[in-house]
Amino acid sequence: MTFLPAPPRRALGAATVLLLAAGCSRPAGWSRADLGGAILTPSIPKPAFTFTDTRGRPYDFRGETRGRITLLYFGYTHCPDVCPLQLSHLAVALRRLGPAAARQILVVFVTTDSVRDSLPRLRSWLDGFDSSFVGVTAGLDRVNAVQSATHVLAAAQRQPDGQGGYRMGHSGLVLAFTRDDSAHVAFPPSTTEAGWVADLARLVELGPPPPRMRLGPIPAYPATN
Repeated sequence: MTFLPAPPRRALGAATVLLLAAGCSRPAGWSRADLGGAILTPSIPKPAFTFTDTRGRPYDFRGETRGRITLLYFGYTHCPDVCPLQLSHLAVALRRLGPAAARQILVVFVTTDSVRDSLPRLRSWLDGFDSSFVGVTAGLDRVNAVQSATHVLAAAQRQPDGQGGYRMGHSGLVLAFTRDDSAHVAFPPSTTEAGWVADLARLVELGPPPPRMRLGPIPAYPATN
């Protein structure tokens, strides 16, 4: 699996976002210039797994997210930087897009640290960003099996923090699945709020890419703490 950053894209103005939120025009087709994330080649099928959500119920990822743009992220609540930054940017972007567009997007956060991330802690932490974010948990072996199946996300590993505790080394990428249940783009930790607004608006507007679209390859981003 390889992926390649898209070239600089046109900025989306407020008027474009408002038209998008209202469900107006649909563009003629996909272009790498439309997105600032990393285009995946080939695309990644949405993984099939059932973990436990913050209500203590089984969460069938494929079934629960069918028909919606789904942003899948693996991280943990004790993460000192990357996880809170990604989720904060996402939460702000969804608010800026407006409710009509935001309702079409689902954020699913999979904890890589089920030992420390109890269900109440995970729910409370996610609520600090956006109460619509879904949180799920499973043992690290099962979580890493799902990440390995994507051929892009790095397996999470415990790393001593030098103070008697540990951090979880993990991928900082967010996989974006379109309504065809495939991820065609991934977003690195460097994605800004403005970048999220523009790219999420385009994903809502564009829909799935044409089946025969060929997009180009990029080196994987390294794992982050």
